[in-house]
Amino acid sequence: MSRFDRIIDRKNTKCYKWDYNKEIFGKEDLLSMWVADTDFQAPQEVLEILRKRVDHGIFGYTGLTDSFYTSIINWMKNRFDWNIKKDWIVTTPGIVPAINFAVQTYTKKYDKILVQTPVYYPFFTSIENNDRELIISELKLLKDHYAMDFEDLETKFADNIKMMILCSPHNPVSRVWKLGELQQLSELCLKYNVLLLSDEIHSDLILNGNKHIPIPTISKKIANNSLTMFAPSKTFNVAGLSLSFVIIPNKNIRVKFQKTLLNLGLHGGNVFGIEALEASYRYGQKWLDELLIYIENNYTFVQQYLQNNIPKIKALPMEGTYLLWLDCRGMDLTQKELVKFFINKAGLALNDGTKFGKGGEGFMRMNLGCPRKLIMQALNQLEIAVNSS
Repeated sequence: MSRFDRIIDRKNTKCYKWDYNKEIFGKEDLLSMWVADTDFQAPQEVLEILRKRVDHGIFGYTGLTDSFYTSIINWMKNRFDWNIKKDWIVTTPGIVPAINFAVQTYTKKYDKILVQTPVYYPFFTSIENNDRELIISELKLLKDHYAMDFEDLETKFADNIKMMILCSPHNPVSRVWKLGELQQLSELCLKYNVLLLSDEIHSDLILNGNKHIPIPTISKKIANNSLTMFAPSKTFNVAGLSLSFVIIPNKNIRVKFQKTLLNLGLHGGNVFGIEALEASYRYGQKWLDELLIYIENNYTFVQQYLQNNIPKIKALPMEGTYLLWLDCRGMDLTQKELVKFFINKAGLALNDGTKFGKGGEGFMRMNLGCPRKLIMQALNQLEIAVNSS
């Protein structure tokens, strides 16, 4: 039995994923497979270090040590063969706040910022709530494979785009971008002087022989025209500890970002987030290797089950993340009907594909970061619902 087979009851723990179904979906008794965290305990070494810190009993102001930075530097080297410097690392209280800080730092009101849809929906609010103009370049769906539309990107970049927010690996369509794709994108950003902000929070969750390539490793020029955002939160299920970091090789770009953080009083960090990040990166490799195999097997199970039992719904290929993009267009339902079907007929809490913007109609996002038994239960409920409709 895998450590990831253990079912842990998360209800009544202030858990956004399991305790707020009534408020969000209108029904309490749903199987939750939506929010992008997992139902797995963090590595034992991380838990032990956090317990030790709790036992100390004093939670005052906390600084960042050399060992904290070294854990990040070594992780980047070991996973991506990327040599980074301590000075490049800037800590933030989460990726979404960091994206907002970047928007506020490098753009002004009414500036144009581009994203590729369907994409992680806080990208939209980080642009629109800061009074910037959201520009969309829709990904092309070629059979079951999403690709960047470089012709569309160039046309839009030429119209005074100031920044692009890239999702790499991509949430929700699970693409791990190839070297050629990232090179072509980087060249366009440099050609049109578009600052590239790359959200790489899922960079450790790479499946089925794919390889993640951090944007700054493409070339020195793009390294000097980019900010790259990481966190252990998705990888090791420590999102509630609210600590991420941004790697900014360009000193001028970095100083501007640090000034924004200083003006907001956001220097320092959460004591438990600091401890968890360092422990995860120092001791979490074996745990992560096992996790990736488990997620791959979850995906294979879902793909085969749908193919054999619910052919109207297709599992698109998963190259990375633990988020499965379900093609439900074969159900022949409107999006409103589709969402109601999953909630009311199947008893499942999944993400509505249209939350991710253009291209999401006919799709739902399903979180596979959970014990296999829950996935089996979800698919059984889905099969019964489809057959009775």
